[in-house]
Amino acid sequence: MNSSSHATPHTLSPTVVQPAALTWRDGVWLAVVVAIGINLRPLLTSISPLLESIRHTTGLSFYGASLLTSLPVIAMGIGAFGASTLARLLGETRGVALGLIAIAFACAARWITSSGFALMFSAVIAGIGVAAIQALLPGVMKRHFGVRVTLAMGVFSASIMGGGGLGASLSPWVAHLAGTWHAGLAFWALPALLGMALWLVLNRALPLPVPSNHTQSAQSTAQLPSMWRNRRAWALGLYFGVVNGGYTSLVAWLPAYYQQHGMSVTASGSLLAMMTLFQAAAALLLPLAAQSSHDRRPWLLVGLLAQLAGIAGLLAWPLAAPLPWVALAGIGLGGSFSLTLVTALDHTENHAVAARLVAFMQGVGFLIAAIAPIVAGMVRDATGSFSAAWVMLVIGVLAMIALTFVFSPRSYARVWSGS
Repeated sequence: MNSSSHATPHTLSPTVVQPAALTWRDGVWLAVVVAIGINLRPLLTSISPLLESIRHTTGLSFYGASLLTSLPVIAMGIGAFGASTLARLLGETRGVALGLIAIAFACAARWITSSGFALMFSAVIAGIGVAAIQALLPGVMKRHFGVRVTLAMGVFSASIMGGGGLGASLSPWVAHLAGTWHAGLAFWALPALLGMALWLVLNRALPLPVPSNHTQSAQSTAQLPSMWRNRRAWALGLYFGVVNGGYTSLVAWLPAYYQQHGMSVTASGSLLAMMTLFQAAAALLLPLAAQSSHDRRPWLLVGLLAQLAGIAGLLAWPLAAPLPWVALAGIGLGGSFSLTLVTALDHTENHAVAARLVAFMQGVGFLIAAIAPIVAGMVRDATGSFSAAWVMLVIGVLAMIALTFVFSPRSYARVWSGS
């Protein structure tokens, strides 16, 4: 790399550094990251299996029901833009804890919720909490795990997807035991409170050391061009949004799609749970497979091609073999989610800058992803079928396959130089 004025301390060479073995401290950190991650998706996936009961009680239309999935994702997007301000005012530790408190409060409030508007309001509050955690925690993890961040992000992403699967499978069971759907939604306040307690204990017992280049790092961050004017930040946001648009659409409408084809409520809900299981596995395993190379593009393509095959199968042969299509879609969605986060973190060695880039990417991405289930619901109302919605997802994945080739490690230095 030359020593021009454009070179900055946070640019990254494409050479690969072999990670050292994990320590017991790393294991404790990963365990707490898992305890936090499982709280970030049940607010989305717990709705779909209980949708008919919720609609019967609240009188929500299908369009209104789609907002219970879309509104939290919109809140995730808007909230992510304020993550850097939150970190500056409260710090990363308090910011993550505050996010868990918001999730716990929103879920607990659903115990007494009786109107669609109140449900939507709780969805927004929970979404803001998720936004804070998803935007702040990756930067903390990059600072703690260093060259092992690929493994750490895989574990974090797997816990997010696994939490989604737990939301789809446990919520109906809790609702059945309690005799009300309110319990199935409110239950998720408990793991959020547990995650907050573990997070605070972790940061008191095993705090992160202040890096020796802390002052220089802060100055470098202040001198960076705005993410709003950075083309790579926008490209990552678009990429993240289209990938997660497939997730939000399938979470919202996969059970309804198969119920339309004559499948029972229980069986269609099980397909959603199976999809999240494959998501969790891919979110962990694909980053591990990509760890030996700093160029993540081949593995991003693996994820996108799996997603493409799964959605195409759902469209063309929905009843021939639903489980393989759901499995392929889950593998693609989970692996792409995790690897996109890793790819964003690869762009800089500065953990504060990485957090800022990831926050912006998620802000743009989740706003895009929030539109997808709404459009799918509108298409369903207009055509009586989800087929057109699945076609749009296929087109989106094809476009992202083309965009993948932009993310060459050799381009990372130019991202910050403006060249």
